[in-house]
Amino acid sequence: MYEPFLQRAIALAIENVNSGQGGPFAALIVKDGKIIAEGANRVTSASDPTAHAEIEAIRQACRVLGNFQLSGCDLYASCEPCPMCFGAIYWARPDRVLYAASAADAAAAGFDDAFIYEELRCPPSDRRLSITQLLHPEALRPFQAWLSSSSKKPY
Repeated sequence: MYEPFLQRAIALAIENVNSGQGGPFAALIVKDGKIIAEGANRVTSASDPTAHAEIEAIRQACRVLGNFQLSGCDLYASCEPCPMCFGAIYWARPDRVLYAASAADAAAAGFDDAFIYEELRCPPSDRRLSITQLLHPEALRPFQAWLSSSSKKPY
């Protein structure tokens, strides 16, 4: 039942490499046993570091469904999602994620995101990237506006 969707994701990842559009990653979103969205890595062709396959598939599926959440959907990926994609997946709220290759397999091919997981475990002051909080009292104003808004759509 799951294999045909994972096989499609793998085939799409190979097509993506062969076309020169991006890296060896693809993902699809399935609802009620039908593919409603597909995405392939377009980081280099789009000059967009967020154009990962999972993000592309999530964006397309949300447009198809007219909703920012993917409840009732499954996400199939040719490879275990990276930290950024996991974040997007959690926000999109599909019912489940199924993947083929592991993060270790991706690392062996030169796509190692272990350093991101390591950085996330560090306090901001110990990270390699300089991260500084500023204007904290003023920064609370957007949240106050959100909390008092009668037109907000919680997510």
